[in-house]
Amino acid sequence: MTSKVYFAPVRSIKKRSMIARVATLLERAGLKDAIAEGDLVAVKLHFGEKGNTGFVHPVFVRETVTRIKQHGGKPFLTDANTLYSGMRANAVDHLQCAIQNGFSYATVDAPIVIADGIDGRDAVDVRIDGGYFETVRIGAAAVHADAMVVVTHVKGHEATGFGGALKNVGMGLGCRSAKQRMHADFKPEVVAEKCTACSRCVRWCPVQAIVIGPGRVAQIDYGTCYGCGECVAACPYAAIGVQWKTTAKSLQEKIVEHAKGALSGKDGKVVYLSFVTAVSPDCDCWSFSDAPIVGDIGVLASTDIVAIDRAAYDLVTQAVGLPGSRGEGMDAGQDKFTAVTGVDGTLAIDYAEKMGLGTTEYELVVVE
Repeated sequence: MTSKVYFAPVRSIKKRSMIARVATLLERAGLKDAIAEGDLVAVKLHFGEKGNTGFVHPVFVRETVTRIKQHGGKPFLTDANTLYSGMRANAVDHLQCAIQNGFSYATVDAPIVIADGIDGRDAVDVRIDGGYFETVRIGAAAVHADAMVVVTHVKGHEATGFGGALKNVGMGLGCRSAKQRMHADFKPEVVAEKCTACSRCVRWCPVQAIVIGPGRVAQIDYGTCYGCGECVAACPYAAIGVQWKTTAKSLQEKIVEHAKGALSGKDGKVVYLSFVTAVSPDCDCWSFSDAPIVGDIGVLASTDIVAIDRAAYDLVTQAVGLPGSRGEGMDAGQDKFTAVTGVDGTLAIDYAEKMGLGTTEYELVVVE
């Protein structure tokens, strides 16, 4: 079976606005069929951390909201709280961050509902009978929504290699305790000769598991560390690497199982919209955005989460690395995400196909 993935390249021969083309993508992908009159529709997105600029621009979210309303849906923007100590670990700070980044009601014409509540504990156990978990805890607002539109900024990721729709849904909608369970096999390791004792990792650790030791080298208390990976990305000197208790693929596969839980009960009720633009090497959870590793490519839409992630990954692989970025010197056909992060991000895509979430066989349909 082959799934259709609709693609609007950045260049428009007919000089149509990308906002208008996003509306066309949503309709071609089947938004009308996914929404019934009166449906509560969760628009899952990443609001970006304070200082980050890589997230999907609010004007595209507003267009998505408009289209949902035209089909009788009642949209709300949502994401679950984070583990790390940035601006999105509780609903109060999370809402403030979202509004500061441009996602106010006046801008997008829809309210924001944090999926797992004020402190990350408003969640529902969803049975999935996966390889790692029998049940997963998903933010209640997402579970109780009738339909969903998943708006994703495609990027690299320091722990999973690739951040696409699967990660946006699985990690993004897992409540705070679920995020901890997903990260359980991930442990950081300090490379002493590279450590400068800058203390950036200490500041970013959400559980105070890191101190600067007497030798002016970061030390990690593995009894406290739960493996969120924030210190790995925080270190500007590559002094903190990753050691895996089992294998690197376990984190990706756990994310997929949480994605399955988040999508449970919504067959035919989910549309995916992925922006392959400003493809940064790191997650949008950071308070900065590194240089994109490839040029802007375009926007994708589909009802198949596996196919859209596979298509996004392939488009970045086929692009040429940008000078001045971590993709510099990489040729078309080279796996940019694995080269930049050291992690094979396709493991999640393959596992999602095995879990029955979609297919890696897709037809790319260009939309002008």
